[in-house]
Amino acid sequence: MTEADDVARRAFWAQQMDLGYKLIEDVTPFEVRECGEGFASLREEAEKAGVEMLFSTSKIAGELERVLFMRESLAKRVMDVGRDMNNRGWILKIEDGYRSLEMQAQLGRKPALFDVILNKCIWECGGEIPSVELVSRRANVLISNLPKVGTHMSGSAIDVSVFRRDDGTEVWRGNPYLEMSERTPMRSPFVEPEFIQNRLEITAMLEAHGFVHFPYEFWHFNQGDGLGNAVAGIKEPARFGAVHWDPKTNRVTPVDNPNELLTPLPEIQRQIEAAFERAKKLRETNA
Repeated sequence: MTEADDVARRAFWAQQMDLGYKLIEDVTPFEVRECGEGFASLREEAEKAGVEMLFSTSKIAGELERVLFMRESLAKRVMDVGRDMNNRGWILKIEDGYRSLEMQAQLGRKPALFDVILNKCIWECGGEIPSVELVSRRANVLISNLPKVGTHMSGSAIDVSVFRRDDGTEVWRGNPYLEMSERTPMRSPFVEPEFIQNRLEITAMLEAHGFVHFPYEFWHFNQGDGLGNAVAGIKEPARFGAVHWDPKTNRVTPVDNPNELLTPLPEIQRQIEAAFERAKKLRETNA
């Protein structure tokens, strides 16, 4: 990589992350009128609908089982997407669905992910230690720290990959789920054109059923929440907000303070210090 290429990549990364954070600020005051709709199992819906679909078997944050559920009406639309993909010779894979506030907070603090974001911030700053505010803003775009904006916590979002039915190979998008770099935005100029085309074709199939894509993550799609309405230019109040979900009763309870950070700045500062300590120990081990 040439110095000029590195400069261009850093500039693009910073620009996209700033735009992502501006979108978050725009969504924060967006009106939500929680409709109270329950959840449905995406796996069970696929079985009932006869749709060939794949589901992640990995754990989130290293230890928690993924909750591959979402709002009932949206789950049915996902089945329509999956059927369209089957007809095309593709298989939709659900990488993630609903996350509780606790799951989201743990994901944001997971060292393997936090360290990547911190290192990107150091790179963005030309090797200097970034401010806690900068790290917080970047992390908020890539792993939402606000229930109001983190649409997994609304049960209105899915993360996806796509595979071919004939040989089981992935419809390659330039990087695997979960990438966090200047290649992560949907239309990154640093991703090969043929892989951008794959991203856009997958996106078109989801958008045909009302989902919108988060422009700064090529795998994330949502609908009916504040972020989705803002991206789609819908002025009406959103139907889905961040909720606590009781799987036994299938009842949802709106989160009391959806604009309150899951991980406040003092804790992010401690996470930064812990990351530097991990890096120091790794250097000493490899010395």
